[in-house]
Amino acid sequence: MLEALLVPRIRDLGDGFEVRRVLPAAKKRTVGPYVFFDQMGPVALPPGKGLDVRPHPHIGLATVTYLFEGEILHRDSLGTLQPIRPGDVNWMTAGRGIVHSERTPSDLRARGSRVFGIQLWVGLPASEEETEPAFQHVPAAKLPLLDGHTRLILGEWRGARSPVATLSPMLYADVPLRAGAELELDFRYAERAAYVASGALEHEGERHEAGRMLVFAAGAAPRVRAASDARVLLLAGEPLDGERFLWWNFVSGRRERIAHAAADWKAGRFGAVPGESEFIPLPDGAPQLVDYP
Repeated sequence: MLEALLVPRIRDLGDGFEVRRVLPAAKKRTVGPYVFFDQMGPVALPPGKGLDVRPHPHIGLATVTYLFEGEILHRDSLGTLQPIRPGDVNWMTAGRGIVHSERTPSDLRARGSRVFGIQLWVGLPASEEETEPAFQHVPAAKLPLLDGHTRLILGEWRGARSPVATLSPMLYADVPLRAGAELELDFRYAERAAYVASGALEHEGERHEAGRMLVFAAGAAPRVRAASDARVLLLAGEPLDGERFLWWNFVSGRRERIAHAAADWKAGRFGAVPGESEFIPLPDGAPQLVDYP
C-alpha cells in the first residue's frame, strides 16, 4: 500500500536557518496538487536573531503557511501585513505574480523565540495560473476541529469544510494522535500522504519516525497507528491537470512563462513590498526546469 517513503533533504535559507525539504523528491515529485513541502524547525532562535526571508517573487502557485510554534510576519506586494501564529493558515495566491517576505517580528527577535512549521506550495489549475494575486488569512479559531482535536486546514473531510478558498479540490489536516491510536485515511483522492511531524507512526508493521512522509498507493483507505504520541499532517488531492515546470520560486505549465518571470524579476518589473528595500536576487544561470508530468 506504500508507494514511496520520502526523507527530507536539508536546505539552508541563509543566516544558518535550515529547512527540511520533502517535496519535490526523486521518488515522488508531487502529491496531488502539492508541488513543494518544507519543514521549518523546530529551532530556537536566540535573542537578536530571527527568520529573514527577504522579498522574493512567485507565479503560478499558492503558498500555504502553517505553524506549530512561533510567529512569522508576512508582507506582500498587495500591501498585506499579517502575523501568522500557531494554528492559523496563510493562503497566498501568486497567480500572474506576487512578491512577499517572511520575517520574525521585532518583539520576538529581541527576546528570542522558537519556530516550527510547514510551508507548502500548491500548483494552480492551468486555467488559474495567470489569475490575479490574492491573500487570505484564516485564524485557528475559524478552522474546523474534527473529533475535538483534528484541525482541517484545507478542503473537506468527514462532513466538515475549511473556510480557506482553494482553486481546486484538496485536503490538508493536522492530526494529533495518542500512542496506540489508529487513523484511517478515509478520503477518496487519487493521491494521499501522511507526514510525521513529531512522534512515530506504524504502517503495515513498519515504524516511521518524525520527518518521514508516507505516500500511499491508490486503492483502499490506508490505516496508520501511532507508535507514540504523534502529530501527523495529511495531504491529499487529484494530480495536476497537465504538465508543470518548476524553477526557483516559479511554477507554470509553460517553459517560456518561467523564463519571462525570471527576466521580469531581474529587471525589477514585479511589484514591491511596501516598507522593504531588500530582495533576493535571481539565481545565476539559465533556468534548469524540473518537470511534473
